[in-house]
Amino acid sequence: MTDLSHLPGPIEQHWNWQLEGACRGVDSSIFFHPANERGTAAKEREQHAKSVCARCPVRVQCRRYALATREPYGVWGGLTEGERRVLFTDFAAPGARPA
Repeated sequence: MTDLSHLPGPIEQHWNWQLEGACRGVDSSIFFHPANERGTAAKEREQHAKSVCARCPVRVQCRRYALATREPYGVWGGLTEGERRVLFTDFAAPGARPA
């Protein structure tokens, strides 16, 4: 489950970045895998999602949001859930700091 305790609260300026996302108006199914998706289909869907993120003007803000909330699902800011999971594990190590 997403950890909402680290979110800044309902202050508009903290959320306005979402209005500029390249993903707005794009079918959200490319960012979130369907049940039992594996192999080539998963890689192709993730690459398509990452291509949207690559041209996004708010990719950094999106990535920060996903990392701060430990978002468990989907592609956020160009990172898959597996890529974020590795970062979560790395940061949880004793003495580890976010880059």
